Amino acid sequence: MTQDILRSHKELLAQEEGTVKKEWGGRIPICLVFPNSYHVGMSNLGFQLLYGILNARSDVVCERAFLPEEKEWREYARSKTPLLSLESNKPLSQFQIIAFSVPFENDFPNILSILELAKIPLKAEARDQRFPLIVAGGAAITLNPEPLAPFVDLFFIGEGEESFMDFLKAFQEGGGGKEGFLEKAGGIEGVYCPSLYKVEYDQGGFIKEFSPLTSTAPARVKRRWVKDPSLIPSGSVILTPQTEFKEMFLMEVNRGCPRGCRFCAARAIYSPFRNRVLNTLIGEADLGLQKGKRIGLVGSALGDHPQFTEVCEYIVERAGEVSIASIRADTITDEVARLLAKSNHRTVTIAPEAGTERLREVVAKGLRDEEIFSAAETLAAHGIINLKLYFMVGLPTETQEDIEGIYTLTKQIRHHMGTGGRRIGEITLSITPFVPKAWTPFQWQPFKEMKKLKEKIRTIKKGVGKIPQARVIHDLPKWGYVQTLLSMGDRRVGDILLLVHQAQGDWTAALRNSYINPDFWVYREKGKDEILPWAFIDHGINKGELWKEYKKAVG
Repeated sequence: MTQDILRSHKELLAQEEGTVKKEWGGRIPICLVFPNSYHVGMSNLGFQLLYGILNARSDVVCERAFLPEEKEWREYARSKTPLLSLESNKPLSQFQIIAFSVPFENDFPNILSILELAKIPLKAEARDQRFPLIVAGGAAITLNPEPLAPFVDLFFIGEGEESFMDFLKAFQEGGGGKEGFLEKAGGIEGVYCPSLYKVEYDQGGFIKEFSPLTSTAPARVKRRWVKDPSLIPSGSVILTPQTEFKEMFLMEVNRGCPRGCRFCAARAIYSPFRNRVLNTLIGEADLGLQKGKRIGLVGSALGDHPQFTEVCEYIVERAGEVSIASIRADTITDEVARLLAKSNHRTVTIAPEAGTERLREVVAKGLRDEEIFSAAETLAAHGIINLKLYFMVGLPTETQEDIEGIYTLTKQIRHHMGTGGRRIGEITLSITPFVPKAWTPFQWQPFKEMKKLKEKIRTIKKGVGKIPQARVIHDLPKWGYVQTLLSMGDRRVGDILLLVHQAQGDWTAALRNSYINPDFWVYREKGKDEILPWAFIDHGINKGELWKEYKKAVG
């Protein structure tokens, strides 16, 4: 190890409040790894919550590791130092368990980079008792873990607060070793061990059969979810200025979403919709106010909490400030806008998703133009004069009129914000390609061709360019293609991940050299009776009902 790496870790820790440091003696050492930078990982509330839950156990010591920044990565390579944990600077290979928290599919390749930097064999079949158990969980894993199946020993499907505890109990009873443990772990509800299952393909490359190899492995792995999230802590564990939210205290307001948008996987990952009770939120708000004045409220449907306004009012009345990432336009009331303005919000994000009511009806967004205009007027009346608008391109049944509707809607929003001669700030449109997700009605839908997506984005930019103080930012269609591949693929996509890793992240070169055509998963509409890679997961969702909803949407 080098002084530069140690100094970097020391500087990060010095800026943290809430770091947990423990002696290893007699405890299970777990390294919780976020497969992206420290900045991104420590901005993720789920990552922080698991860190806190594990360290609350007296028999566990949980430390953290992240994908090193470029300068630090070069130092690791130059000194041939294996990847070190943040708290104790121990090599990851010395931990008994390495747990990856994976909210995003595009971070899948980073898992391979981290394992190699840690000097741990990439393939699960190449790791024996000398190496840590590699486990993973998170939103992306819960939807479809199969592209990572060749590299991970065990996956957590669903919310991991309870299943991880069951897993640790079994791990202790097994003496802390891997031999024979996976077969036992495969019987834990919410745990999936890919080595306990075989996949057979037909001549066309379609999945012919997916079946367990042992009697302990269930035919379908049931997703775990916490019945009452109010009973578990869900506020920031560590505060640091080195995050997207600076020293903001984050607290979870609710889980899931009651809306049922057809493109969104929240109902599969976090169903049923659960609000945390007011007294619990007040208690956590008090804790956050003691640490700083800005409280970040987290949830997919903040405005749908029946006491959302009361929570905001409580924080503001105590000289605190409320921060939100986004909010549905139809939940922005005069009172909500007033409280956001008192919290020094100068920009609010809403997500129309589509430029026309027709297309919003197709995707079940359930948002009318008038509701968007009313929200813009209400925010502007309270001095919130900047808006960020989220739209998707490449949605099912999308027409040229829908694309033109994006900048037409933006122009109308600007007009409504300026009602009565009010000053208007900047409107930023964030455009992302639609990516089909497992366990949604659009899981059978293909990704739109990249050439067409680029044309759509150019059309929007040209139209928005004529609107004063409006601008467009957008994701590259290339990364939408990659995300679709990782979202829709089966375990054969693991071979593509290996090629990407060997090509040092060059997806173009990797896909060119792949023995299998990635378009098979990306550009092909799936059949009703096709066995999809994630079919072995039991989300409590009826496939037949999803299909009906899909056909209702696309005709």
